[in-house]
Order: sequence, then C-alpha cells, then structure tokens
Amino acid sequence: MGPPAIKYITTPIFYVNSSPHIGHLYTAVLADTLARWYRFRGHPVKLATGTDEHGLKIHQAAAKNKTENQAFCDQVSGTFQTLFDRANISYTDFIRTTEPRHKAAVQAIWQRIESQKYLYKDTYEGWYSVSDEAFLADNDVVDSRQGKIAKESGQLVEWTKEETIKFKLGEFKGRVADWVTTNNVITPASRAREVLQMTQSADLADLSVSRPASRVQWGIPVSSHPDQLVYVWLDALTNYLTVCGYPDADIAQNGWPAAIHVIGKDIVKFHAVYWPAFLMAAGLPLPQEILAHAHWTVDRVKMSKSRGNVVEPNAILDEFGVDPVRFFLILNGGIENDGDWSNDLMKKVYKKELAGQIGNLFARASSAAINPSSIYPVLDLAHADVSDHVLRARLTALPSDFVTHMEARHFNKALTSVVHAVADANRYFAENAPWTLDHDSPRLQSVLHHAFETLRLAGLLLQCVTPTKSAELLEGLGVPESARGWDACAVGKHGASAVRGGVLFPKL
Repeated sequence: MGPPAIKYITTPIFYVNSSPHIGHLYTAVLADTLARWYRFRGHPVKLATGTDEHGLKIHQAAAKNKTENQAFCDQVSGTFQTLFDRANISYTDFIRTTEPRHKAAVQAIWQRIESQKYLYKDTYEGWYSVSDEAFLADNDVVDSRQGKIAKESGQLVEWTKEETIKFKLGEFKGRVADWVTTNNVITPASRAREVLQMTQSADLADLSVSRPASRVQWGIPVSSHPDQLVYVWLDALTNYLTVCGYPDADIAQNGWPAAIHVIGKDIVKFHAVYWPAFLMAAGLPLPQEILAHAHWTVDRVKMSKSRGNVVEPNAILDEFGVDPVRFFLILNGGIENDGDWSNDLMKKVYKKELAGQIGNLFARASSAAINPSSIYPVLDLAHADVSDHVLRARLTALPSDFVTHMEARHFNKALTSVVHAVADANRYFAENAPWTLDHDSPRLQSVLHHAFETLRLAGLLLQCVTPTKSAELLEGLGVPESARGWDACAVGKHGASAVRGGVLFPKL
C-alpha cells in the first residue's frame, strides 16, 4: 500500500480590484482549517490561494488610481498575501495570474480545447457585467433606478456587441449534470440543486471565452487569435492546474484532481458548470468536491460598501487576535445559510467559549492553589468514581464525533462538540471541588487527570482552527510535538508531565 494521496485544497483566487474583506478571510480560514485537518489525519496536503489579476475591471481600477496595471496588481495582491500570512493560512502556493507559469498554463488549456473543435468564432451581443466579469442572459438582468443591473449581484450591466470566440458549452450540459448527480460533488446539497437547474436552463448557451484586445487591454492573449484575450474566468479557473505544474509536469503526481475547491456561493456557476465543462473538453480529470459556502451579513444587514458596513479583516484581528477570530469564523460561518458578524457576538464567543471554558479550565487546573506540584497525573482507575466514568465516556466519543462533523462539513458542530466537552469538564471540576482535597490525595490526582485530559483532546482537535492557541495549550500541558497527531487522540494517551499554567485568552 503506497503513501496517502495528496489532498489538494484550493481557495478561489481573489480579484484585486479592491482590498480584502471578511468574506475573503473566511474562505481562506475555512480552506486552511480543512488543510490542517487533513495534515493532522496524516495526509500530505497542498493548499493553494492567490489573486486574479486580469480583466477590464482591473484595468479600470488601475486607471482610477492613476497606476500602471501591473503595479496596481502588485500592491493589492500584496494586501491579500500579507493578510493571509497574518491569519496563519498555511498555503503551499500563492498563485498570481500575471505570472509567466500561469500564462503558459492558460494558453496550453486553450490550445487543447481548441484542438478538440470546441471553440468557434462568433459575435456576442447581449448583457455584460464588468464588475462580475460575466455574460448575462436577459432573465438574469432587471431594471433599477441606475439602469439595468445583474439580478444576482446588483451590479450595473451594459449592452455589448463584439467579435468573440465561443465555447460549445451546450454540448456539456448533460455531462456536467451527470457528474454532479453521480459523484455527490457539491456541498451543500442545495447548491447542487441550483447547479442542476442551471444545466437544464435554456439560457445556458454557448459561452464567450475571449474578449477583443482592443476593448479589454489587460489579459492573456489567445495565441491563435492575437486580436483576442482569454476571458477572465477561463484564465482564472486554470490557476488550479497551474499550481500542479500544468502543462509541463505530471499533474497527477502534484495533486490533481483537486480534493476540495472552497468557494463562495456567488461563483458556483463558474466552478460547477463552466470549470468541469472546460476540463471535460480538455480531457482532464474533474475536481472531487466543491464546497460552496454562504456569505456574511453584519448585524443581520447585508454587507456592502454603499452601507459602509464592510468588515475590515485587519481591524478585527487587531481587536480580538488571530485565533479567536478564526474560531469565530468557523463556529459562526455559514455553509448553507449566511453567517453573521457582530462585534458583540464576537466578544460573547471570546468570553464564553474561549476564555470562559477552555481558558478557565486550564487556569484552574494548573493553579498553584490546587496543583502546587504542577503535574499532569497518570490515571489510576482504582480511584475513579462515577463522575470520572461519565466524563471519560464523553471524551472517548469526542474524536469520532469530531471526525463525523468535519467529514460532513458541519464545522460549527465540530467546534461545538469540543466546547461542550470542555463545559462538561468544567462542571465535573466544580462538582468535585478539588480545592477541598488534600494535595497528595488520589482523588485529586484523578480529578486533575480528567481535567487535563479534556484539555489535551480539545487542544489536539482544535489545532486545525486555532493552531497558535492550541500549541500554547499543549505546550502548557507538557505534550510534546511528537504526540500531537491523530494517533494521540484517545483517552489515556498522556500523563506524568510537568504542567506550566498561564493565561490562554487574556481579557479584552
């Protein structure tokens, strides 16, 4: 039996027309949580993120800032990379679509699709959203006070007539539908139903995959048609292959097909209809899973620049710290339905779940007043009582419960299972009143062991979400780095180490 296959996990590459917001951070943290989870489970992992830097919108944004296109891309791409580094996103590749390796990949997949006769020159006449970089059917557009807008995004659209190269998308509608249905590839199921409706729609026509160079001016040239540039979405989606070394390397050895594309629900069509169709046309394997999460509201109000309520990631990291924000995003982020950010709720989660449960149990069990020897005792079942057995049963089930929730992509339930276990341990600790026990009594040793064992399991399982705080907790418990993998996730796997107490979650 060979080594486990690479788990290749991706975020979408983020458009550099503006600075990152909380939605970008959430996508990156969610993908990173999955990457760290699978590393914890013993898989080699490739995690890719990056920036999408071509298209008319970028050219217009650069012009508005009186900056050259590349310099503008460099500056905004840098803000994403700096944020992700600060947020402890463990990416193995930060891909930019202005890199030479990506240009080579895009031109290669174009040539491959073209050689299979799936492209033809035509005239596109219809609605186009510059902001969304999307061609729209008539029923995707509605009237507003400002003019015609895209129904889904609310962005202004313009009527466009131009020479273009089209992709025979219609020939792949049935195959895409079969792929979605047969492989259970899209999470949550409601998004899969949306995709199936898209494939059955008469409005899903052949797709323009190029734009005139005279109009767009910033993109990758079509080698066989120098007057055309590759449509930004074919360009952007190909980044997933670029990261695997396409077209020169053996992409199968480098992680393709992707295990999980983590995306927002607004780009499902591009990833679950266009992307598999492009790959089918090129004769390349299809991704194994598309996780399409929901969006964020702010105090139950839709987030938008016009409302002035866009949550700036660095500001909340400054106020609450990296790991608490990561924890909140995974706990409260929505997969099916939109998550809601509020500073008050963030403070509540910090004080109740993090400081009030995990931090509190660690501080009490490691305090000099209760544990003057600063020891993580070895379990002696001869001195266990009913309350010990009840807590041990809870802890024994915790790792498998966590796995079940993670594999079902119920991330909030996974975190809640840990928080509830720690809450049970806090109640157990209070009921056993260790401050009333003699310091050398076997009963105290049993109580301390179970408190620390709860914290150890919590620290191990939460490494994928709160890597820095989990490391602090495990170091405080005397758990060596060699004993922080999945194999250590069983009750009774540790003991007889020195404990170094401290404050895990300082007061805000």
